[in-house]
Amino acid sequence: MQQFPTIGLISRRDNRDIVDTLAQVADFVIKHADTSLVVDRSVAALLGNHQLEVIDREELGKRCQLVIVVGGDGSMLKVANQLAEQNVPVVGVNRGRLGFLTDILPDDIEHALEQILAGQYREEPRFLLEVQTGAGKQARLLGAAMNDVVLHPGIAAQMIEFDLYVDGQFVCHQASDGLIIATPTGSTAYSLSAGGPIMHPKLDVLALVPMYPHSLSSRPIVVDSNSEISLVVGERHNTAPQISCDGMVVHTSSVGETFTIRRKAKQLKLLHPVDYDYYATCRSKLGWAQRPVRG
Repeated sequence: MQQFPTIGLISRRDNRDIVDTLAQVADFVIKHADTSLVVDRSVAALLGNHQLEVIDREELGKRCQLVIVVGGDGSMLKVANQLAEQNVPVVGVNRGRLGFLTDILPDDIEHALEQILAGQYREEPRFLLEVQTGAGKQARLLGAAMNDVVLHPGIAAQMIEFDLYVDGQFVCHQASDGLIIATPTGSTAYSLSAGGPIMHPKLDVLALVPMYPHSLSSRPIVVDSNSEISLVVGERHNTAPQISCDGMVVHTSSVGETFTIRRKAKQLKLLHPVDYDYYATCRSKLGWAQRPVRG
C-alpha cells in the first residue's frame, strides 16, 4: 500500500526564483505511480502552465499524507505551526541560504524523494513553543514559534527591563536588549548570533539567551523543555517591548504585563533522507573545519 497516496506542495507566495524547482518536484510526484499531487494557491500562481489541483493550506492535513515545502528555512517556519496542528509529515527542499530544516538540495530531489516515497526516511519530531499574555480567563494566545520567542525593545539600541521566572521560581531581574527563548531547532538561528549554545535537535531543552545584558555575569541558561517560562515587563525609559515569534512581531507590551512561554503539545513531523547527518549540516552551514585528508 502506498504510504503517501496524496502529497501536498507548498512554497512562499512571493518567490519566483524557485519556479524551476517547484516544477521539478511537481513533475516527479505526478509521474510517480499511485501518487497524486495537490498544491496550495502560492504554488498554483507560480506554476500557471501546470494543470494542478489547488486546495487551501487549511485542507492539507485532511487531504495529504505528506507535504513538501520548497524554499528556505523561513518557508518552513511560516508553515510549521499549521502543519504541526494538522499532524501531517513534512519534507523540505532547500532553495534558501542555510537549509537546516529544508535539507534536500535541488540536485538530489529525485533521488531523495524516491527514497522517501518508498518509505526510506528518518522521522525527526521537532517541538514548538507557544506564548500567551495574561492568565486564567484573561489569557490570550499570541503565537507559536519553531525557532524562538523573543522579547525585544522594538527600537534599536534601547535597553529594556524584565523579570524572568522558570516554573514559578524567580531567576533574575535583567536590564538588556531582550531575551531569546530558543528551541533546539532555533539554537542555530538568532540564538547562535547572540552567543547561545548549539543544541542537538533530539534534546528536550530550551535555551534562555540574554541579548547584550548590562551585566558581566549574565549567561545563557538551558532548562527542560517542559518548563514554564514567565517574563514580566518592567518600566524603563517609556519603552514598549515587543514579543516576536520566529522573527514576526505578534504583540507590543505594556508595563507590568506578563508573558508565558510553554512547549506546544503538538510537534512537527520532519522527514529527512536516510543519509541525513546533523553534524554534516553544521559543518557545511556553519563553516566548521572538515576532517583533514591523510596521505
